[in-house]
Amino acid sequence: MALVLVPGIGCGIYLAEYAPPRMQRLLNSLMDILSGVPSIVMGIFGFTLILFLHRLGFAGASSGLLLAGGCLALLVLPALVVTTRTALESLPASLRLSGAALGLRHGQVVRHLLLPQASRGILSGVMLALGRSAEDTAVILLTGVVANAGLPAGLGLRFEALPFFIYYTAAQYQTPEELQRGFGAALTLLALSGGLLLLAWWLHERFRRERQPGMTPLTFSGGPQ
Repeated sequence: MALVLVPGIGCGIYLAEYAPPRMQRLLNSLMDILSGVPSIVMGIFGFTLILFLHRLGFAGASSGLLLAGGCLALLVLPALVVTTRTALESLPASLRLSGAALGLRHGQVVRHLLLPQASRGILSGVMLALGRSAEDTAVILLTGVVANAGLPAGLGLRFEALPFFIYYTAAQYQTPEELQRGFGAALTLLALSGGLLLLAWWLHERFRRERQPGMTPLTFSGGPQ
C-alpha cells in the first residue's frame, strides 16, 4: 500500500481533472488491461524480472518482501485509479463552478473542494486495494514467500504470510493439529478482513459527520440569492 497509494490516487486525479481526451483513452485502456491480468501472471512477471536482472549482472537481485510488495501494488493499482477517478467525476458540476466563481485556480479547486468531497470514494478504493492485497496468494507464491520463514529482517529477504500459510497447510498437512493451525490462520485472516471493513465504516461515518455540519448547499436557480 505504501508503494501504490501516491501513484494510484495521483493517476486517478490526473485522469479525472487534467488528462486530455487522447491520454484519457490511453490510460483507461492500460488500466483495463492491467485489471484483467490474473494474479498468477503478475507473480510470473515478478519472477521473470528477477531472472532478467540476474542476466543484466545484478547478482544481488532476489525474490523478497520488496518484490512481492511491488507486484501486489501493480495488481491493485487499477482498482485505486478507477475508484479515485469515479469519485471525482461523480461530484456535481456546481462545485467546480463555485470554485471558479470564487477566483480559485483549477489546482486549488481540486485540492480544497473536490478532494475533500471525494474522500469517501477514494477511501473505498484504498480499502478495496488493501483487501485484495491482503488475501492474494498467487503473487507472493512466486516472489518471495516461503514456509516457516517468519518475519523478514529486511525488505530483500523472504518472508511468511497468512494466505500462503493457509494454502501450504491445506496442501501439505500431516496431522489434525496442523490442519487446526490452518483453520486458525484462516480465522485470523477473516478477523483482519472484518476489522478492515469496520475501520472503513467508522472512517466513512466520521467523514460524513464532519462534512455535514458545515455544508451549505448552493443554488443557482431563480433570482439573486
